[in-house]
Amino acid sequence: MTKTNMDPPELLAKHDQGDLLRSIAEAVLQLIMEADVDGLIGAGRHERRGERTTWRNGYRDRVLDTRLGALNLRVPKLRQDRYFPGFLEARKTSEQALVAVIQEAWIGGVSTRRVDELVQAIGLRGISKSTVSKLCKDIDERLGEFLNRPLTGEWPYVRVDATSLKVRQGGLIVPVAAIIAVAANTEGRREIIGLGIGP
Repeated sequence: MTKTNMDPPELLAKHDQGDLLRSIAEAVLQLIMEADVDGLIGAGRHERRGERTTWRNGYRDRVLDTRLGALNLRVPKLRQDRYFPGFLEARKTSEQALVAVIQEAWIGGVSTRRVDELVQAIGLRGISKSTVSKLCKDIDERLGEFLNRPLTGEWPYVRVDATSLKVRQGGLIVPVAAIIAVAANTEGRREIIGLGIGP
């Protein structure tokens, strides 16, 4: 008969404390995901039932960075529906802060290589150029929405100003003007109504 549990002293003898806690955390989170999926499907693993809604379709590996270290989890995949556990939210608060730092560094002109070094310096495994580009694509989308938004109400006062910047175009560093238009409405509220780059 296979032994399904171990005594605590035996567990401690096999692992140091950090590995033991990490292993326990991985096992508990894996059990939570399996139970969630069983509830979604309406049947357990390898169980045949008529009221099931979908079927399992393998796993995808996911790493969860915690204070215990990196937890290696296997997130169950489904054939028809999508399952993603709540504790593995796509962007938790700490991850949102990291994304904000990466975006701010990119806006400030930091190279993707330097962003990777920055991420490694704060204790993570690093970040690829393509991931930095994907994270910063969100900035372009938000900027596009901002520039193409409809202006409503009356804006009787408009002020246009510019500052000179140097940018890389076609392999050369050239001066350009960053032009910004600020308007005030009839209630005195100021708002940026447009911006652009010109010669």
